[in-house]
Amino acid sequence: MSSELEREISRRRTFAIISHPDAGKTTLTEKLLLYGGAIHLAGSVKARRAKRYATSDWMAIEKERGISVTSSVLQFTYRDHAVNLLDTPGHQDFSEDTYRTLSAADSAVMLIDAAKGVEPQTIKLFKVCKLRGIPIFTFANKLDRYGRTPLELMDELEKVLGMRAYPMNWPIGSGPEFRGVYDRRTKNVHVFQAVGRHGAEEVGEQIHPLDSEEMRALLTESELEKLREDIELLDIGGDDFSIDKVLTGELSPMFFGSAMTNFGVRPFLDAFLEMAPPPSGRPSSAGFIEPVGEKFTGFVFKIQANMDPAHRDRIAFLRVVSGHYVKGMTAHHVRLDKDIRLAKPTQFMASERTGIEDAWPGDVIGLFDPGIFRIGDTLLEKTRAFDFECVPRFSPEFFAVVRSKDPMKRKQMEKGLEQLSEEGTIQIFQQLQMGMKDPIVGVVGQLQFEVLQYRMDAEYGADIIVDKLPFGHARWVVAQKFDPKAFDWEGNRMTVQDRDGLPLVLFRDEWAMQHALQKHPELAFQAHAPQLKANSVIIGPS
Repeated sequence: MSSELEREISRRRTFAIISHPDAGKTTLTEKLLLYGGAIHLAGSVKARRAKRYATSDWMAIEKERGISVTSSVLQFTYRDHAVNLLDTPGHQDFSEDTYRTLSAADSAVMLIDAAKGVEPQTIKLFKVCKLRGIPIFTFANKLDRYGRTPLELMDELEKVLGMRAYPMNWPIGSGPEFRGVYDRRTKNVHVFQAVGRHGAEEVGEQIHPLDSEEMRALLTESELEKLREDIELLDIGGDDFSIDKVLTGELSPMFFGSAMTNFGVRPFLDAFLEMAPPPSGRPSSAGFIEPVGEKFTGFVFKIQANMDPAHRDRIAFLRVVSGHYVKGMTAHHVRLDKDIRLAKPTQFMASERTGIEDAWPGDVIGLFDPGIFRIGDTLLEKTRAFDFECVPRFSPEFFAVVRSKDPMKRKQMEKGLEQLSEEGTIQIFQQLQMGMKDPIVGVVGQLQFEVLQYRMDAEYGADIIVDKLPFGHARWVVAQKFDPKAFDWEGNRMTVQDRDGLPLVLFRDEWAMQHALQKHPELAFQAHAPQLKANSVIIGPS
């Protein structure tokens, strides 16, 4: 391993922020960019009058609705760390995009609302992080409002998530009386001073030892006494800190602050980048691929169309796993079994792109996609071919027949559906019944239908009708032979095929699926698409 490769790996941090909707994820993301020097004035999604929106929310519908519905990549340098921040949708209807993005992250920041504690979407995303074994750092947000006590929040993490938390700092007051935090490692107190503009700029901060004269002038005697009591309680009854337990996901370093007012953001960023792990390798069909390998490898975890409305282009987001990517290099596209030239790579600040000359393990780069990439594709320097095994494909739970309101716009509709399916935003299925040619769209969350209609109209000029279907389960058929005609639609199920021609059945409910299994014991169903293998499935009569 070259010393340059080793140095570049050690300074990189690639992480995602996970949370329940409205916990403040977009706000925290912006404030990390503010303190990282990537932006100079933080705006809020809700600041409509000023026409300023969240840096990470680039899609028009996100700005109008005040929600994140797609992942974005935000990259900046802070104190010699090259940071790749993977911003993810907070809304549960877009959790599939979040799950895929987590496959590209090496750690996660779990953001919780100090008043609401651990919420349902947080639990789901936490479980995904645990399954992947990545470290989880907790940021208890909104301390500028009255909420649960820090001890209550720590207790809830253990009871609900089964994970112990180690408070790296401790808040002084809450609500309007939230003054600062005590750093347990340095034994210094950070007292914050807001300077107007509602958190749009970095906050004033004074740092002094707890028992210093300066601190006695900044805090009241009762505040100091309460803080000393809390610290003594933590030191006596709390966990011992173990970086090994943090890196294996057994212990979560916990921080307190307010992203809205910027209180506690810098102490969190400093400590997080110090403790978070550098880029790790990924499992593949050829074994575990370490980042220190000299050969370039990477995988596509996201595809986004129309980030630049003026050019209607498509970008494939690739996570570099090992080696050194150099602009213009040739790499092998494993699924297509062909060599391609990787020209014009970019890095991102939401929708803004910057051309780059090279990239290292942990980096996320954007590749121009002329239609050759799919989510999960592996790219590598010419060596033995293998596939990375880290990007999940989910079974949709909501279905609808999609038609064009204007028959003359059907080509635009078909193009839009194809591109959005390649993004992973939707899945497209073809009906197998005679005379039924309109495509069926499957999604993980209901709100995706609304986004689908919006994007089809805004980006492709296709006004569509979405007729929802009464099905809730999609199962791929596993069989040596399968005849769809012998498995006719009975009102509670429908046979379709996916983009690869593989058959699957849409079921109305669990009972309908069990009934089909009893009636056709020669068949088996699975929730994920099987790997394409010769003669594994035959569609049509035997």
